[in-house]
Amino acid sequence: MKLYQVRKGQFVYYNNELHRVYGVKPMYKQSVHIIRLRDLTQQLTKSASVEKVKPKELDSFIFNHKAYTLSRDRKAEVGDYVLIHNPMPDSLDTYSLNEIDLVETVDKQGVVTSNSHGIKHNEYLLMVPGRANGSTSIDYQNSEGVDAENLQDADSNDLHNQNNEHFPAIGDIYKNDEGYESMVVALKRGTVYLGGGLELSQEELRNSAKWEFLYNLLDK
Repeated sequence: MKLYQVRKGQFVYYNNELHRVYGVKPMYKQSVHIIRLRDLTQQLTKSASVEKVKPKELDSFIFNHKAYTLSRDRKAEVGDYVLIHNPMPDSLDTYSLNEIDLVETVDKQGVVTSNSHGIKHNEYLLMVPGRANGSTSIDYQNSEGVDAENLQDADSNDLHNQNNEHFPAIGDIYKNDEGYESMVVALKRGTVYLGGGLELSQEELRNSAKWEFLYNLLDK
């Protein structure tokens, strides 16, 4: 894609995996800022390295370690995630294309999300947990080049997370047993990097006796 075709919010494939564009800064050499939906890992790249994807009903993908299928079968309920695929914000609204928000309240006209976005029912697709029968996985542009283990992850309903455990993601805020709060700033294999220079394994950070997950910045 050429840079002028890249827009904030677009779903794109980068290195064969599904990402979302969260910023375009033309003055930089790596001008396209993207986040991998599977685990919310951030990347910087060029427009020539990404290819646009337009999500639609019955597409399924992993978002923050859990699989979802896009649906129009029912309106959102409190606690659901929605994908804002058809944004029509008023002048004071701040949401944009393909934002993923958590629903806090619902009325006849639409929903209000945890980010205080008022969204009409015709602006979003519901993200139903799991992969529905007949759904199309859009996690990878070409599955032929994907490791069998990763493909199995993409086909599971809940990536490595059958007990609904929370797995660390970029933007997560944690507090330890001494009251120290820090944000996950990077992930590499099993290592989690926190603000302040802390490095922990995922297992250490998921030890509820030592660390408590508070929220993710994307949910605020």
